[in-house]
Amino acid sequence: MNKESVLAQPNEESIFLWVDHAWNRQGNGEFCSWIDPYLIQTGVPVGAILICPGGAYAGQSFHEGEPVARQFNRNGFHAFVLHYRVSPFRHPAPLHDIARAMRIIRWHASAWKIKPDKIATCGFSAGGHLAGSLGIYFDRGDPQAEYLVERLSCKPDALILCYPVITTGNFANKTSFANLLGNNVSSSVLRQMSLELLVRSDTPPTFLWHTVDDEGVSVENSLLFAQALRKYGIPFEAHLYPHGGHGGGLSLSDKHVATWMSLCCQWLRKMDW
Repeated sequence: MNKESVLAQPNEESIFLWVDHAWNRQGNGEFCSWIDPYLIQTGVPVGAILICPGGAYAGQSFHEGEPVARQFNRNGFHAFVLHYRVSPFRHPAPLHDIARAMRIIRWHASAWKIKPDKIATCGFSAGGHLAGSLGIYFDRGDPQAEYLVERLSCKPDALILCYPVITTGNFANKTSFANLLGNNVSSSVLRQMSLELLVRSDTPPTFLWHTVDDEGVSVENSLLFAQALRKYGIPFEAHLYPHGGHGGGLSLSDKHVATWMSLCCQWLRKMDW
């Protein structure tokens, strides 16, 4: 786990995802997943973004969390940063965490002045894979669930995928999938995690951006996902920047790449966020 992840700790405003701590145990490890809310003052409900920092499913990068949330706040949106389970936890633990976080945000939508049908997931690198996975594996809620929050849909209303890990094929970021699935997994399991193969007609609208010279997660990941979205007629917007490498977050040191945030916010506003 990287240094930035070690520094991330719950604060007094943090919201833990699970009442039953059994959800958080694996072997000798325990991690209580949580979300940090970044709510804005608003007289009317507005949209929200649930942010998944990257870290190859081994940690989570601070610069892809809180700074991004605050920038969305400056643009008039509520934001939440998800601190999800990573290695040694395996799939589907991170997916359970993001689904639960989405339901909790929807559950509190009225009190927090959030439009319940305008909640996006935003993910960076491996966090992009997690955000995208919810856009594939969402459910509409369990009407018989003991906990009322579980009766709500966890479907994101839009996806914002920033230099995302997408494919388990030729352009895979193998480290991320080893951390998520373990080693020596079958081809059928890998296929279930290759998001470009799983897009459907009900996949949410998507905003994608990537740098062409990214050596950490190949730009083909975004291109493959965009092709799949086009195949199924899913609205999407994609921006490819020639330079910038991997893991830039807000990319404030590169004014050109940094335009992704303003472009994304314009895209959200056009959808009435």
